[in-house]
Amino acid sequence: MTATTSPPIARPIPVLEIFGPTIQGEGMAIGRKTMFVRTAGCDYRCSWCDSKFTWDGSAKEEIRMLSANEIVEELMQIGGDTFDHVTISGGNPLLLPQLAFLAQQLHEKGIRTAVETQGSRWQDWLVRIDEVTLSPKPPSSGMDTDFDILDDIVTRLQDAPGRRDVCIKIVIFDENDLTYARDVHRRYPDVPFILQTGNPQVSHESSDHVSSLLQRYEWLIDQMSKLADLKDARALPQLHTLVWGNKRGV
Repeated sequence: MTATTSPPIARPIPVLEIFGPTIQGEGMAIGRKTMFVRTAGCDYRCSWCDSKFTWDGSAKEEIRMLSANEIVEELMQIGGDTFDHVTISGGNPLLLPQLAFLAQQLHEKGIRTAVETQGSRWQDWLVRIDEVTLSPKPPSSGMDTDFDILDDIVTRLQDAPGRRDVCIKIVIFDENDLTYARDVHRRYPDVPFILQTGNPQVSHESSDHVSSLLQRYEWLIDQMSKLADLKDARALPQLHTLVWGNKRGV
């Protein structure tokens, strides 16, 4: 007997967290009320990743294999009628072709969707997402950007029919990251561009956590203000880290 394989859309989705409503703490929708679905798995290993539990094995016992229907049901059980926006996070959600059905179901319920990815993989369902944040990783991450792949993703999103919001967001820890960000912005000058302060205290809290983050934000604003090639960029903090530090599930 020949073995059969379930079509990608029918495969269960590895889910680590479903929570909210809360606010989106970063990117183009900063401050927006949203629910979160966090998937497991990532093809990157960023040195300062604030979600290492999605790929380092430390939370493998927490992974639930859920269908799109089950995810939507849980979102409704938790959030009721208090939300109309869902952020699909990771890890890297673009590892999962089966998220297509989840995006479809959410849209059928009138719920807007958002996804953030480093721009290392393509899935056709990405064009169904209302808000796409591409966040290629700077030198401080220890990762290398494949610009051929990122070029292809940007072009596909720009050429696809329908309306969606797309931005590029770069996390900034130091001057090398800022140089990288300027190069990225020159490469994609027509894509809205966000600089975001990095959070170096991803594994612990300190008494001056907020003060440290605000100092980094002040430095970023000062640097951006001097640079003509960043005149149309936006500098943002990680809002959720200012409120909750590195707590999960908020």
